[in-house]
Amino acid sequence: MITSFQIGKIMGIPIKLHITFLLIIPVMGYIFANNIPVFGFSDVDSFFLRYALGISVAILLFTSVLLHELGHSFVALKHGTNIQGITLFLFGGVSSLEEIPRNPKVEFKMALAGPSVSLLIWSVLTIFIKLLNADTIMNTTTPLNPVLRVVWLIGYINIVLFIFNLIPAFPMDGGRVLRAVLAERMSYKKATSTAANVGKMFAIFMGIIGLIIPGGLWYILIAFFIYIGASEEDKSTQISVTLEGLKIRDIMTRDIKTVPSGMTADELVELMFRFKHMGYPVVEGDEVIGIVTFNDVQNIPKEERKKVLISDIMTKEIINLKEDDEAVKALKIMTINNIGRIIILNEKKMTGIVTRTDLLRSVQLLE
Repeated sequence: MITSFQIGKIMGIPIKLHITFLLIIPVMGYIFANNIPVFGFSDVDSFFLRYALGISVAILLFTSVLLHELGHSFVALKHGTNIQGITLFLFGGVSSLEEIPRNPKVEFKMALAGPSVSLLIWSVLTIFIKLLNADTIMNTTTPLNPVLRVVWLIGYINIVLFIFNLIPAFPMDGGRVLRAVLAERMSYKKATSTAANVGKMFAIFMGIIGLIIPGGLWYILIAFFIYIGASEEDKSTQISVTLEGLKIRDIMTRDIKTVPSGMTADELVELMFRFKHMGYPVVEGDEVIGIVTFNDVQNIPKEERKKVLISDIMTKEIINLKEDDEAVKALKIMTINNIGRIIILNEKKMTGIVTRTDLLRSVQLLE
């Protein structure tokens, strides 16, 4: 199922919209249109203008998030890190980096680049408001002209983005800044664990505050988001660091079970039940022509599986690696492409397969 679609490219980076983005824009537009001044436009008499202003603020909010992410991406590209894309979704935006730089100085610059863009936008818009002598906006008895109020709101949103993202907790930029500082004094692995623990303590504190104060639901949700983000960052880094130095040949499975393209989906399910593997390379003679997994079979009604051939449902675009490639590379590819196995080729001949299970088992043995 396609959950996002590309709307263009900036600096060669694909910009994508997640389906949740299309849902949140009208919701936020409605909230801004009906909020009281100075954080909304409920005082605007014209229905059309009120909602046009609300939708405009919602779109400009996500534009600010996009510029924030482009700040990170610009610095990443400058230091040789490839960007897979930037996706705008329900809770903001995320840059998909090929890898997080291990150089603390580079990570420090990259982490601060996003908040710096937000601070710059706030500064420019604040100066613009001052120059127009319109800084009486906080006086709600004489609310600012609605159009200028949009300008003020976007400035306010960006300073909030700046402050929020500098919280020293993963997955916010402040967590990466903290790790970069700590990594100058200790190992990258220990720096990540320390920064993650700081983030978890902050999340627990915020969650307690949310339980005490009236209307603290947002605090609890943000605390949950921070705690999970810190835990995932710590876990993924520990796995990546542990796998460093290992080659694909050290962990791959050489005893490969393949299936012919003419096998039916029903026969494939029986094979999966018998051998307990959820994915298989598909062959025609000696040539690998695809890969088929349980996900490919799952959507086919049970009564039709005897008629459907594997060649009709298999994935034909084969992602492959070589035996000499780093094991960490397999982990990155699996994560980026959301797949569970990669075929290993040597001079176009299949010599093995590496799965998520192979990677995790190796981590358990090496820890």
